[in-house]
Amino acid sequence: MTSFLSKSSSKLFNSKLQYCLFWLLIGVASAQLSPNFYSSSCPNALSTIQSAVQSAINNETRMGASLLRLHFHDCFVNGCDGSILLDDTANFTGEKTAIPNQSSVRGFEVIDTIKSQVENVCAGVVSCADILAVAARDSVVALGGQNYTVLLGRRDSTTANASAANSNLPAPSMNLNQLITLFSNHGFNPQELVALSGAHTIGQARCTTFRSHIYNETNINSTFASSLQSNCPRTGGDNTTSPLDTTTPNTFDNAYFTNLLSLKGLLHSDQELWSGNTTGTTDNQVSAYSSNSTAFFTDFSNAMIKMGNMSVLTVLIGGVSAQLTPNFYSNSCPNLLSTIQSVVQSAVRNEARMGASLLRLHFHDCFVNGCDGSILLNDTANFTGEKTAAPNINSVRGFEVIDAIKARVESICAGVVSCADILAVAARDSVVELGGPSWTVLLGRRDSTTANLTAANVNLPAPTMNISQLTKMFSDHGLNPQDLVALSGAHTIGVAKCSNFQNRLSQDSNINPTFASSLQGTCPSDGSGANNTVPLDKTPTTFDNVYFNNLLSSQDLLHSDQELFNGTGSTDSIVSSYSSNSSTFFRDFANAMIKMGNIDVLTGTNGEIRTSCWKTNTDASTLIEEKIFDIITTLFDV
Repeated sequence: MTSFLSKSSSKLFNSKLQYCLFWLLIGVASAQLSPNFYSSSCPNALSTIQSAVQSAINNETRMGASLLRLHFHDCFVNGCDGSILLDDTANFTGEKTAIPNQSSVRGFEVIDTIKSQVENVCAGVVSCADILAVAARDSVVALGGQNYTVLLGRRDSTTANASAANSNLPAPSMNLNQLITLFSNHGFNPQELVALSGAHTIGQARCTTFRSHIYNETNINSTFASSLQSNCPRTGGDNTTSPLDTTTPNTFDNAYFTNLLSLKGLLHSDQELWSGNTTGTTDNQVSAYSSNSTAFFTDFSNAMIKMGNMSVLTVLIGGVSAQLTPNFYSNSCPNLLSTIQSVVQSAVRNEARMGASLLRLHFHDCFVNGCDGSILLNDTANFTGEKTAAPNINSVRGFEVIDAIKARVESICAGVVSCADILAVAARDSVVELGGPSWTVLLGRRDSTTANLTAANVNLPAPTMNISQLTKMFSDHGLNPQDLVALSGAHTIGVAKCSNFQNRLSQDSNINPTFASSLQGTCPSDGSGANNTVPLDKTPTTFDNVYFNNLLSSQDLLHSDQELFNGTGSTDSIVSSYSSNSSTFFRDFANAMIKMGNIDVLTGTNGEIRTSCWKTNTDASTLIEEKIFDIITTLFDV
């Protein structure tokens, strides 16, 4: 039998094996959930949806709340998959007739109109699930609420679930514990429960949903209850409606929370969020939102982004689907986020500068072929890594912290969590540790199996760029001028080498001369201190808005930073806004980070989950081939 695998037989075997592996792997697919998902396939999708939504709301203001509610009632039943839109068939009963939906959810004709218009501009491209998500956002904005980034690329379900619709949606009679449990089952914390409930600042409710509250309960303002009883008698009138927010029912604001403080919540479930005795789990959150609309808008936007990515169906070659969701590791690695946070916290407290370094690693990763962890790879015989690219060499740092996180994560859930996801979470945790905002990091990225030195040299912003170059570069990555200014605010922490701004000190006119002179001792004109570092702003270890104040007084280190404000520039007003309002900056920075963190991500079965962040795993096909070869040689005693 020793001649079984002769040279020619081995060649034949390898050929057949490769053929089998090809067909084994042909079903492998990649998926993206990205704000730019339709930028090539349907570039006018968003404007088409927005136009139709605006027209519908102009015709009937209430429609904004109805479209927002459709998206909510879709996502809470088996995920954001458009299943709520399906009529009954011979094979399943749709969700429209479920108790929380029947004679209640509305706006289907608007979604049908939008779908028809979208099909006219790009047939068979845009999912109904994505239309629901965008229409909800556009409805909020049309009624005065805050804009937020909607990630796109959902697929539509092929069935519906009436049973889940009856059990997974909150009822107006629920108490606080029931609400917290229900939202927790969907991956939401109490703060997100309160923020999402703020959607009741617009819209109407039927008498049947609040009759018991206005006649039988004590946690309601008696005058308010009496004022509702003529429109909602004890018997009859089930389908008559009253505004959920009696103050400004057609404006998306924070009046809903002010109403709760006055015991004027229309629904029992709404009033449960505020008990009035300061001991309620969510009382403080309601009070905070009632006095700070910016905080409510920020948290609502983040919660909507999170909700919009619940159990989404994506891509899609060979029928392979993938998820990008904040709960991606809730079962496979439930202690992941706390593990990453612990290591980041320790590293930043050991060296405050490390926070800026970890944030920059994520940025420099995402701007080169997407957020795929490629920046972490060392050189190999097959490719040169990105670490030696001009914008990175002797500059990006913190690799040892990422390695430490990866080792810790591997010890609790081996082979599960990608390095790309670790980078994204570590960046967020670094910002929070230094006093900045938090945001929801969507998870489920895969790691690249290669790196791109050339792209690293051309796709990252240089400190010498002007505003036109910066605007174009960010636009090429799907980021608008507001995103550019907000993300540049990351320079409120960290340091820069003298070599990055040496020429600015002597050649730029848009720099405060006193400020320039103060730097020349550390950065002498002869270039001898090229590797010396200087803080990027006056509070380099605190994430705040001082960076923007520095821009107003021409005291920013980098030429590219000062280009954002020159007194007459296109981004001047954004800089001025952020300099006077840190909450606005924090909000826009968080949204821009979510947007950036989803640039061209690898999901599904594309890429890999690296065991070590600095090297790719051994090629899977080689392992399979070697294993099969070993089995065959053993069987035939070769």
